[in-house]
Amino acid sequence: MADLDGKIKRINELYRKSQAEGLNEAEKREQAELRSEYIANIRANLRGQLDNISIREADGSITNLGEKYGNKGTH
Repeated sequence: MADLDGKIKRINELYRKSQAEGLNEAEKREQAELRSEYIANIRANLRGQLDNISIREADGSITNLGEKYGNKGTH
């Protein structure tokens, strides 16, 4: 399941099954792993968007926030 849509579909299947009948240990681990991968993907996408934001300062100069604050290893 390399694609995000497939992972989301599987996360939803596991959720529905957990509500209907419960999950076994292997399915619980799979669900946790898929959720973790999904959250990591969301964070990476958001970081990519934030790294591309530039702000025009009062003096007319432009500050690229990705260059100023990005890639610090905090995320």
